[in-house]
Amino acid sequence: MKKNIVQKRSQRIRRKLKMVNKDRYRLSIYKSSKNLSAQIIDDKNHKTIASASSVEKKIRENKKNDLPINIAQLLFERATEKKITKVYLDRGKYKYHGKIKKFADTLRKNGLVF
Repeated sequence: MKKNIVQKRSQRIRRKLKMVNKDRYRLSIYKSSKNLSAQIIDDKNHKTIASASSVEKKIRENKKNDLPINIAQLLFERATEKKITKVYLDRGKYKYHGKIKKFADTLRKNGLVF
C-alpha cells in the first residue's frame, strides 16, 4: 500500500526534526477547517505535557477574536507552568502559512524559543 504525499511529507519533517533536536520537546499542530489544536509532546517518554485546542470552553467563549492567537496564548501559559521554554515546531503536513504562522509568531512574541 502506497503512502500519499501528505503522509510522506509529515513523516519526513518529523524524522528530520527528531534527529536534530534531542534536548527539546515537540510542539505538534493539527488544523482543520474550523478548529486548531496544539500540544507539547515529550518524545522520550511518549507523553503529552501541555495542550490547547479551539474546542475548549475558554476559547469557545472568545471565538470572536483571532483563533490562533488565543490558542497560542493559552498554550504558552500552560507551558510556563511546566517550566518549558524550548520546543521545536512540528508543523506536520501544513505549510508555514496563515493560521500556523500566526500561531508560531504569537508563541515567539510571548517568549517560547523555537
